[in-house]
Amino acid sequence: MSWRTVIISSTAKLDYQMGYLVIRKDDVTKIHLSEIETVMIESTSVSLTAALLCELTKKKIKVIFCDEKRNPSSELISYYGAHDTSLKVRNQIAWTDDIKKHVWTEIVAEKIRKQALHLQHWKCKEADLLYQYINEIECGDVTNREGHAAKVYFNALFGMDFTRSAENVTNAALNYGYSLLLSTFSRCVVANGYITQLGLFHDNVFNQFNLACDLMEPFRPLVDLKVKKMAFPFFEKEEKHEMVSLLKEEVTIGNRNEYLTNAIKIYTRSVFDALNDNDVSQIKFYRTNEL
Repeated sequence: MSWRTVIISSTAKLDYQMGYLVIRKDDVTKIHLSEIETVMIESTSVSLTAALLCELTKKKIKVIFCDEKRNPSSELISYYGAHDTSLKVRNQIAWTDDIKKHVWTEIVAEKIRKQALHLQHWKCKEADLLYQYINEIECGDVTNREGHAAKVYFNALFGMDFTRSAENVTNAALNYGYSLLLSTFSRCVVANGYITQLGLFHDNVFNQFNLACDLMEPFRPLVDLKVKKMAFPFFEKEEKHEMVSLLKEEVTIGNRNEYLTNAIKIYTRSVFDALNDNDVSQIKFYRTNEL
């Protein structure tokens, strides 16, 4: 089944009898809930029914709310993601520092590898330095090869004057794409019965999504690649819709082609298996033609 991301910018309600999401704008659009994976509430002027929101939560459909600038600002998360959530949380608390460090090391190495492949795609010589950083990674990335790689990577990709803190179109597009990834990963964490606050490396007490932040790292270069390819002159409604389409692109994982959203599920489950079985070899990473 081809699951989809639905963007709502007007009025929406639930058709109880048929199980459809009904969107009213100039025309009436009906989409069966079984076909939906994510709903994005694009505007603060959108009108929704409580019945719809409750049913979306029951069906484990991710709901993302945007602010007055149409940027993702919050999301709806179910209290109960799985029937054995209590057991999963106990397991999560029991993960040892040792296995968390080893899993984090694998995640960081794969992120830098994907960044290096991305630079190679654009024939940037700095890719060689990133491969060197991979060889220098120590357990838990105590020497912060991830941070060193990020600086080299973004300067090679977007220019020596580029910084992630600047307010510009490129950063707006990157932030939007990263927020979509974060939301998708937090949905997977909860759906698997774990809690997003307890991370492997990220441990900010004010961050509700530490674990999702950890897991998404190797997927960030997919956002970077799309932003680089599109070279947005500005970042408005149509450009945001283009970024949302990233979730429907195909990648290879486990020797199969999968939509990105499904690949995220497979990868996330494999990380949890690695953590629970103390075996990092179980982690499944994605591949694309460029990455």
